[in-house]
Amino acid sequence: MKNVISIALLILVGFLGLSQEMPPLINYAPKDYKAGNQNWMISQDENHFIYFANNDGLLQYNGSSFKIYPLPNKTILRSVKCIEERIYTGAYMTFGYWLKQENGVLKYIDLSAKIKNKLLEDEQFWNIEKFEHWILFQSLDRIYVYDKKNENIKIISPKNKIYKLFKTNQGIFFHNKDGLFEIENSQSKLLIQSPDLNNDKMVQFIEYNKKNYIFMQRNGIFLFENNQLIPFKTEVDQTIKDGVVYSASLINENQFAIGTISQGLIILNNNGQFISQLKQGNGLLNNTVLSIFEDHDKNIWLGLDNGINCINYNSPIRNYEDNSGLIGTVYASIIFNNKLYIGSNQGLFCKPYPSNDNFKFVSGTKGQVWSLFNHDNTLFCGHDSGTFLIKDYNSQNIYSQSGTWKFESINNKVIQGNYNGLSVLEKVNGQYQFKNKIEGFNFSAKYFELTAANQIIINHEYKGVFILKHDEKFIKILENKLYKNLSKSKNSGLVKFKNTVFYASEHGIYKFINNDFVNDIALSNIIKNDTYTTGKMIVENDKLWLFTKNYIYYFLQGKLSDQLVVNSLSIPSAVTNSMPGYENLSYLENNEYLIGTANGYYIINPQEFKYTLDKVFLTKAQASMQKNHLIDLDINKPNEVKYTNNNLSFELSIPFYNKYINAEYQYFLEGFDSQWSNWTTNPSINYGNLPTGEYIFYVKGKLSNQMTPQTSSIKITILPPWYKSFWAKIFYLLIFFLTIYLAHKYYDQYHNEKHNKIIAENNLLLELKELENQKELMKFQNKQLNEFVEKKDKELAISNLNLVKKTELLNIIKDDLKSTEDINEKGKIKRIIQSINKDNKEEDTWQMFKEAFDKADHDFLKIMKQKHASLTPNDLRLCAYLRINLTSKEIAPLLNISVRSVEIKRYRLRKKMDLTHEQGLTEYILSI
Repeated sequence: MKNVISIALLILVGFLGLSQEMPPLINYAPKDYKAGNQNWMISQDENHFIYFANNDGLLQYNGSSFKIYPLPNKTILRSVKCIEERIYTGAYMTFGYWLKQENGVLKYIDLSAKIKNKLLEDEQFWNIEKFEHWILFQSLDRIYVYDKKNENIKIISPKNKIYKLFKTNQGIFFHNKDGLFEIENSQSKLLIQSPDLNNDKMVQFIEYNKKNYIFMQRNGIFLFENNQLIPFKTEVDQTIKDGVVYSASLINENQFAIGTISQGLIILNNNGQFISQLKQGNGLLNNTVLSIFEDHDKNIWLGLDNGINCINYNSPIRNYEDNSGLIGTVYASIIFNNKLYIGSNQGLFCKPYPSNDNFKFVSGTKGQVWSLFNHDNTLFCGHDSGTFLIKDYNSQNIYSQSGTWKFESINNKVIQGNYNGLSVLEKVNGQYQFKNKIEGFNFSAKYFELTAANQIIINHEYKGVFILKHDEKFIKILENKLYKNLSKSKNSGLVKFKNTVFYASEHGIYKFINNDFVNDIALSNIIKNDTYTTGKMIVENDKLWLFTKNYIYYFLQGKLSDQLVVNSLSIPSAVTNSMPGYENLSYLENNEYLIGTANGYYIINPQEFKYTLDKVFLTKAQASMQKNHLIDLDINKPNEVKYTNNNLSFELSIPFYNKYINAEYQYFLEGFDSQWSNWTTNPSINYGNLPTGEYIFYVKGKLSNQMTPQTSSIKITILPPWYKSFWAKIFYLLIFFLTIYLAHKYYDQYHNEKHNKIIAENNLLLELKELENQKELMKFQNKQLNEFVEKKDKELAISNLNLVKKTELLNIIKDDLKSTEDINEKGKIKRIIQSINKDNKEEDTWQMFKEAFDKADHDFLKIMKQKHASLTPNDLRLCAYLRINLTSKEIAPLLNISVRSVEIKRYRLRKKMDLTHEQGLTEYILSI
């Protein structure tokens, strides 16, 4: 039983019914375009934008992004036709057209509104055709003819329901259960009746090469000749009938694309021969093809029951996709003896080339294949299990000590790089066999190259680059040197091209010259300017190939110099899906190359990467305030936006629909950028927080080195804020003049005030001068007064002195008279003495003095009494005498006491005044 299963598996693997080589197929699921599942009709406008009649409305695709435009009544859109600048559509209870507004957004014009009361209940419009200046909208019951010249609408009402409306060079036709009719002068004319027509629905009427092909839903294809239906035989009649035809179209000028309900898309040539079939299992999103459309670039668009497919039918790329997973990731490929061999992680597979045959498994090669090498009419296979010799669909293992990476030939030997070093294969008796391992190097030799002077250069991505010197017979390594001046790098590569060894890593590309690695600046700039993914380089068909994130580069030897000429193919690594570090490419024939992927391979023709690129479109321009409140701008004329909306965003598109060729953009914002940007595949450009000013946004596009002949541009002026606006400047000007006026007025006022102040200051100075003069005068007067007082004091002192002298004299006289002994004279003397006593009374003397003293020194005695309440009149009298600076000797006669008594009085007066020992009595009295 086990043997039976093994044999069955071998047969299954040996005869793989795998996918054919197909043009690239792009899938757009509803989640990608964010609209309804079903797409009933497809059209393309003058700008090459694609439009779909979608369940959610009119779906627009510009090559960069999808946008859905719902109908005003929110119903399913059944038909769409782009005619000149208008996009005509038909839906439930409405038909009309869409016009692009200044901001690039479409606006719906409802033509049916003119005849709303004439529409039938639940009427839907399934098809649109143009004939001369009329637009025909077809429902299941009627045909509405819109005259663009006078904008009138006529109605054609057949007796029975209309299956389909058709337009050919011969005229306008429609089909219903009564037969095929032609419309003439707004009237229907029966052309043919037939059971094949009456019992089935006509899907399409195609005029090609002077023949009319009619595609029926269930009965197949017919030729319409001489008003008769003739069955058109094909190689897949039954498949077409079983699939139930829903749509059909002429494609590629001489082929028929037939969309079915259950069999996907079937493609025939004009002779009915089968070309290919696309179904859900080999690329389509869905087996029900509701609509087919061939665009300007010969791409085939399919509107499906669940999504959209685009087939790059004439692409320079053909794709072989292993949807079964039996082949796996392709690591190597080669054409050998008219057979195509591909090596993968599942083993080695083969088929005749060229042919559409299925691949067969090469027996004995199950496992990882690393390389295929043709030398001396022998095919070598580097395998995880060692080295195999391949002949047709069989293999022979000639080396199994280690896995084998690659091969190089020299003289009659083949040097192979193994997991654990290098080994030699040699031809013996017409058969290559293992000879010896080269001793002295035991590391992995994934990349190695043989050079002159018995050198082998090996790149080990984790250890670095080794330069080995070997003996003449490749027996052992004589010298092993690790080159330390090259930086190690993930996925680095080593290859020899035109007798020069190149090393590539994320740090640059180096070439081995004069026993040293030198940076090749021109080649290194390629890695610098594009994102590095791998340093794996491949020499094929006299070209050096290199893969980066966005391009596949190939280099040719310059005709006039040693400098390599750079060419690029805009095929990104994300699309090609190659294994990083294990990219593989091989030449087939007719300038075609095979490149392995993670689930198959694709074939390219670099010479056919030529495209006609008319222009790049600026599809949307918006201004916003911090990405809020987006404002659509007019993309056809200059715009002005407020300063608060100084964030600008632009949407770009190149209406080019190829799976492997990415559109690229380069842009420049004049007034902000200093130079053009690098090329980018991102169609959305944003500028934030731009200052006030005028800007012009320029953009140009590129498709695989083919640039647009012109740029698109838009001028945008960011207005200044209100405080910098024109009216604000007028206001500022008024404020300026008002300020000057007020400043002038203030200056005059200030000048006047200053003048008045100076006058006032001068007047004040004069007043101060006058006051100073008055002060001087007063000082002079005080001086005079003081001199007067002093004079009075002197006079008082003199008066007192005189009084004292008088008193003394009178006392002397009185004493003399008392001493007279003459009795006769005693009576007379007594009278004289009495007269003297009467004239020389002490009280009278004091009273006279006091009056004179009070005149000279006002309030002194009063102040003394206030300060010293205990002072008696005699004490005050003493104070007055001391005030005029009389000595004790001079005071004694005035008080009629002795000098000793005056001193005693002075002492007692000090006590009453509580004077300290240090204080002088006279000084104290004078200080008051």
